[in-house]
Amino acid sequence: MVKLFTSGVRHLFVTVFLSTAAAIMVLPAITDVTMAALCPGRDECSLAIYLTGSQQALSGFGAVVITPLLGNLSDKYGRKALLTLPTAISIIPLAILAYSRERRFFYAYYATRTLTAMVSEGTAASLALAYLADNTSLANRASAFGLFTGVCSAAFVCGTLASRFLATDYIFPIAAVFSMVATVYMRIFLKDRLPGRSDLVQPMLKEEVPELTDREDDGGELPRPTQPFRKMPTLHDVITLFKSSTLLSKAAVVVFFTGLGEGGIQASILYYFKARFHFDKDQFADLMLLNGVAGTVSQLVLMPLLVPVLSEDKLLSLGLLVGSIGTVINSIAWAIWVPYAVTIFFIFSVFVSPCLRSIVSKQVSQYEQGKIQGCLSGLSSLAQIAAPIIFSPLTALFLSDHPPFYFPGFSLLCIAITSVIALILSLMMMASPSSLSQQPSISGSIEA
Repeated sequence: MVKLFTSGVRHLFVTVFLSTAAAIMVLPAITDVTMAALCPGRDECSLAIYLTGSQQALSGFGAVVITPLLGNLSDKYGRKALLTLPTAISIIPLAILAYSRERRFFYAYYATRTLTAMVSEGTAASLALAYLADNTSLANRASAFGLFTGVCSAAFVCGTLASRFLATDYIFPIAAVFSMVATVYMRIFLKDRLPGRSDLVQPMLKEEVPELTDREDDGGELPRPTQPFRKMPTLHDVITLFKSSTLLSKAAVVVFFTGLGEGGIQASILYYFKARFHFDKDQFADLMLLNGVAGTVSQLVLMPLLVPVLSEDKLLSLGLLVGSIGTVINSIAWAIWVPYAVTIFFIFSVFVSPCLRSIVSKQVSQYEQGKIQGCLSGLSSLAQIAAPIIFSPLTALFLSDHPPFYFPGFSLLCIAITSVIALILSLMMMASPSSLSQQPSISGSIEA
């Protein structure tokens, strides 16, 4: 891991830290801003819930198409060129609310945020993970992905702290500045190269990356690389990629259900806490801060210690189990301190994403890292289209004055069921140690 910090990867971590901190900084305040613009003076607003859910679904719809495309293009043109797009356009919605939070500007923010999220939601993370996969060996892949998540968690903590102590008037201008600095820093300092190539200039969508030839030393056990997408990846291309091995097929289903649960949480939980316990910006920030600290400690300290002892698939199942338990407890929260206590579960639930991404990353060649990470993010985005359609109306119904029966957290209980389904599927997705260890090693700690 020391070598990671002496390579160009450290510039990637700085870029991710700044851009993530900017995005997280506005989260504790955006619920209050939305409520103030749409339903001033109220603690429950169905319009706000439906608009948030619609934005999430529309953004996910665009991301399903765009994320695999940008991931595929990054295999040809390098990660830096494609990473510039999502980091740059994410500045626009922040700048709008930095100028004014009146209703008409909120609607302008809503429209631009929906459009920019189609490109930036999930794309930046998948491209960053592909860059990290290019620059780490198979043996260090899980720890490196965990470290990436730890950097995101540290940015989460810093962004939440800033939101907690800054007035709302200053949050959005500072977040916009952070996002601009991240883009400029990345363009200046991040070094890039194409996987397996020394040149960075290739004809757009014409030349294909050479395929690896059939290997005879694996006894036919390892999945052969699939054909690279020739133009814009189609649904058939994505299905073919995931069907290239049994493990990838199972991982795709796990990704979908974890994405469904994550999307449901995003669409529901803040409005649930607002209606149930009258949370405001500061209490949202406190809750997110505890989650961020738990995630940072987990990824930077705990996961590097556990990966050599426990396999990634066991950590994946552990994270899904603990996460589902925490969601169930939140659904029946009986006092205001319960959501704060449940944040301890985040120490383990945060294992899910890096373990799953690492397992899948090891199943494809170095020429397909951008493609596979983009397809995973696109599949997760597909789940996030379904999530608000299912859970936003459910949340609004059970938080309304006339629910079918009294259970304000019923939507969270349903979200926990999706995590249980993903857990059951993950137990079936047991990676073969021989398969993971026999794959050709990608050069570790490549100097940028």
